[in-house]
This record gives sequence, C-alpha cells and structure tokens, in this order.
Amino acid sequence: MGAEEMKPETMRAARMYDVGAPMVLEEVPTPKPTALDVIVKVHACGIVPNLGNVLRNWTTWFPKLPLPKLPATFGLDPAGTVVEVGSGVTGLKVGDRVYVNPGRSCGTCRACSAGNPIGCRSMVLQGYFGFTEKAQETFDRYPFGGLCEYMIAPANGCVKLPDNLTCQQATRLGYTGTGYSALRKGGAGPDVVTLVNGATGTLGLPTVLCALAMGTTKVLAVARNKALLEELRQIAPDRIFTHSTEDGPVRGWAIDQTDGDGVDLAVDCVGPGGTGEQMLDVMRSLRRTGRLVNVGAVAERVPVNVHKMMDWNQSLIGSVWFTTAEGMQLAEMIRAKTLDFNLFKQEGYPLERINEVLAGIENRHGGFSNFSVIPNPE
Repeated sequence: MGAEEMKPETMRAARMYDVGAPMVLEEVPTPKPTALDVIVKVHACGIVPNLGNVLRNWTTWFPKLPLPKLPATFGLDPAGTVVEVGSGVTGLKVGDRVYVNPGRSCGTCRACSAGNPIGCRSMVLQGYFGFTEKAQETFDRYPFGGLCEYMIAPANGCVKLPDNLTCQQATRLGYTGTGYSALRKGGAGPDVVTLVNGATGTLGLPTVLCALAMGTTKVLAVARNKALLEELRQIAPDRIFTHSTEDGPVRGWAIDQTDGDGVDLAVDCVGPGGTGEQMLDVMRSLRRTGRLVNVGAVAERVPVNVHKMMDWNQSLIGSVWFTTAEGMQLAEMIRAKTLDFNLFKQEGYPLERINEVLAGIENRHGGFSNFSVIPNPE
C-alpha cells in the first residue's frame, strides 16, 4: 500500500443545525477509519435538485424516518482519493480514486448476508436520509456526507474510477446508477422497447444513456421541454424517439410507436412533484406482459387496476438507488466508452458557496447540467 497522506487533525465541513436552515462552514475533527473503512479526500460532491427539498421538508413529509443527527454534514454523491485505509482493508489502497456509493447497510442482517443490502432495515443514504426507524444506527457509524474535506466510508461501498472519468464527472454516478438499476430490474436490452418518462431530467437523461449502453434499440423519451428533448434525440437519432407532454397524453403516441402493441418496459423518472395521472398515462402505454419500474417517487396516490394487471400479466416494480456492484458495472462501461459522461456539462463551486448552489440549482440546463461542490480540487 502507498504511504498515507498527512491529514490535518481538523477539516472544513458544511453543517446544518436546523431543518431548512443555511449550512455553516465549521472546523470539525477529521474522521479516523475503523478496520474495514477508508478515509476519502473529497474532490467533488454532487448536488442534486432534490437535496434542497429533503433539507427543507423531510421532517414534515416523513416524521418517523431519520435524517442524520443535527448538526449534520450532508452530501449525497462524493468522489475523491483514498488517503487512509483501515487495518482490514485489502481491496483498496492509498491513492485510489473512488466514488463513494452512499447506500449504507448494517452488513450483518439476513438481507445483507444474502447479498441484498438494499433490503436492510437499517439502510440509509449516507449524507442524505434513512428509510426506516432503525436507520439512525447506520448514520451514527457514518456521520459525514460529502460536503466536507474528508469523509469515512466502508471499503465495500467504494467504486474505483477509470482513468477517463474525473471525480467531478463521477458525482453523476448516483442518479445514473439509480436509472441503471431500474432498467436492469425491468429487463432492458435489445428488442425491449423502453419508455423513459421525465427523460430530460437529472435522473431521466442518464437513464436514457444507460438504456442505450445496454443495447436498447428503441427508446421512447417523454418530457415536457421540446428543446431539451431534441437535444437528447440528437445523441442517437436512430434509436431515440421523443414526445412532449405539451402535445398530449403519452398513451396514444406510445401505442402508435409500437404498431399497436404498447411498450415492453417503462421507467418513470418523474419526481415527487409529478401527478398520479401522469403515471397512470404511462402505465396505460404498457403492452401485455409489460413492466413499469417506478424510480422517480411520484408522491400522489395512484389508483391501480390490479385486475387488468393480472389479466395482462403486467408488473409494477419499485426501485430505489443501486448497489456498489452495479456501480462497478457502470465504471466499466465508462472505461470502455459505451457510456459517455462527457455529455454532462460540469458546474463546480467551492465548498463555501454551498448555500448559493442549493438556491440556484433550478437554473440548470435540464439533466445535461451536473452541479457539484469542490472541497479539495483534484
């Protein structure tokens, strides 16, 4: 292993003291690894549009589900360089460039032991939020998100980066992996006509890119903004077909695009602000045996005709985040240039401007923009 970097005793971290309050930069103790952990010098941390919503509204939306104990350091998608490894770590070394998959689980429960970390009752997204009441114990083990200079992470949660991917680009692996996992659950691939709803957004656009990389030969891309849809279509005009919701419902167009059959797979990437009727419109576009994977988290209740789903042998699947193994697959696709992250426009800001970034992220060029905070330049 390489020589460990001399780390300072303290580091800068952005901390939030009250829900919805501005973050404050403070000096805090630099973390130390336990046996199976690493310390990562954070070069970039992604800022997604939903982060501001979570910081302002989580305790109102989901009062029983924990955030990290306040004051807390948030930050969902960090990438950087390993500067220290725990005594039991063998797969990583000092100097490795990594993306930290923030999906944390306990590691020892029945689900984790079966290789299903997302099924863990203690699962959290490090630096973001937890999924059950038991999540706080995981936050206590890994209290730092990526909005700081150094963070602790389990070695088995890190994805080594290929040489053709910068840390700033790697901050987009989170939402890309989310879309990729949804596509895998839905069986995407050649001759699987795939509809992506919300296709020009932060989640939807990389989902389209992953569908192409997985060999999908016909992608139906649905969104509102016609200019962004055309920009997306130009990436692969023989494989991407677009529809703006301003031109009417999705179902009739999708049925026409599939010679009356309907789509094999639909991935709904529309976020909590979407409506139940929008999702139903997409569901009505499915063919017999079609699958809808919900990954965007529309917040409204959706009345589902389960009798029809049974008769048509259809599936409605929920998908959250992605595994580190799936992240490694994405890294290999990027290394082999079947998945192109150069399409994202990078917008980087120093750590002290975190509150400005959160306030201004809505002024982005759809999913083509990639906002990140740079605690330590690469």
